[in-house]
Amino acid sequence: MPNRDTNAAWHYHNGTKHPGGDLMNLLHRFDPMRPPTPFKTYTDLESIPLPLDLADRGISALDAISAEAPQTEASVDIEALTRVLHFSAGITKTISRPQGEMAFRAAACTGALYHIELYVVCGNVPGLEAGVYQFDPKEAALKRLRAGDYRRSLVELSGNEPGVAAASAVLVYTDVFWRNACKYQAREYRHAFWDSGTIISNTLAIAAAQGIVASVVSGFVDDSVNRLLDLDTAREVALALVPLGHGNEAPQGIPVENTPLRLKTAPISHYERHFQAIGEIHADSSLTSTDEVASWRGAPVPSEPPSPVGMLFPLEPDTPDVAPDDPIERIIVRRGSTRRFARESITFRQLSTAIDRATRGVPADFLDAPGLSLNQPYLIVNDVDGLPSGTYVYHRDLQAVELLTEGNFRDEAGHLGLDQTLAADASVNLILMSDLKAVLKHLGNRGYRAAQLDASITAGRLYLAAYAQGFGATGLTFYDDAVTNFFSPHASGKSVMFLVALGRRGRKR
Repeated sequence: MPNRDTNAAWHYHNGTKHPGGDLMNLLHRFDPMRPPTPFKTYTDLESIPLPLDLADRGISALDAISAEAPQTEASVDIEALTRVLHFSAGITKTISRPQGEMAFRAAACTGALYHIELYVVCGNVPGLEAGVYQFDPKEAALKRLRAGDYRRSLVELSGNEPGVAAASAVLVYTDVFWRNACKYQAREYRHAFWDSGTIISNTLAIAAAQGIVASVVSGFVDDSVNRLLDLDTAREVALALVPLGHGNEAPQGIPVENTPLRLKTAPISHYERHFQAIGEIHADSSLTSTDEVASWRGAPVPSEPPSPVGMLFPLEPDTPDVAPDDPIERIIVRRGSTRRFARESITFRQLSTAIDRATRGVPADFLDAPGLSLNQPYLIVNDVDGLPSGTYVYHRDLQAVELLTEGNFRDEAGHLGLDQTLAADASVNLILMSDLKAVLKHLGNRGYRAAQLDASITAGRLYLAAYAQGFGATGLTFYDDAVTNFFSPHASGKSVMFLVALGRRGRKR
């Protein structure tokens, strides 16, 4: 089984490192004036307009991202589904640029290239017939690919995962390779999970705000899910499932082996290049049977963080009665990726609140208990009132950060963040790092997907927690091995999955 040969994951991970990964071409150039279109357009399918209601539901962003919203097990209807889709991946603002109008989405995306597509597989829900649909954010509409209830297919293909079996609807997140690889080459497959994860963080939050149960399913039979969505797998593949709600009708028994539809779509670019490394790591991390999926899900990764030896600073998060209470809908619309930080401080209470709310665990099939994670947060603190400048590691079990080295590391932060001023100017750089050796041992190459996804969902929550408290955030790329070396010996053997810079937003020059 290819998934168990973890040399593939190491080959891809090491080959896409900055600087000098041997799967990267230093001569590659991206033309920002001629990017691929960020929308998938079916040329022969009718649009089903969605009834978008943007009204706040009264649940704060901080409660929504931390699963503190009331769990009412609300049902999914077309209005609720529309809100989930819009606040996950819909268009929230537009600006004019030299190359034309730029539509920004609800969640952050590397290079604003928007390579993640959303599909819906549902039974009959109020206002929408059972079927397989694509979400079209440009038209705020659905396109029906297949009529009928195909949820039973996803139940089988996910190895009878309980959340999928109970769901009224299942969202499927896919990656259109070229939209992001046009700029980032083979490293695109990392971004596939970074960018689907930040979207999923929105999905989980907006579902929670409506009392809809949701979870993340990373284990499924890849080829069959791709066939269900009629994907051209040389260009687009499924990444993750998010089941929503509890269905009133049991999933029906339409066969898993679906006939190809060969639906016509408009070209996304005047030319397209394929990166062999992307196709190889996807194939080598794919699961090929329901038995393999069930076995994969039954191999949890042990989590035994080392005991702290440095000074501990317990988190001091806002209590619910004083925490900012702006609703999640408003924060998602307000959120952006900060393009300039002022060298000003945030408070330890604000940082504590962001970390506390963002790291309470992801409801995912690759984690076997609430509150666990495949990543550990490390911090470079440049300017936080109430916390000495220096490097830290966060211990979830103790709800505290451990001081590793005290000192001013702004210059080092800037270098580690791919020599970007943003990393040097930020109040804090929070780096999510994974023990890939342990993850791959238990989960195979699929664990590489899971570790990236786990980190990016946490990062997406950090984005929202920052904007909920009135400061900014942005995701940054990094010099992989230099970050590990910087935090060693504590981080020895760990790999960087995501870097988020947090701080006060600076004025545009």
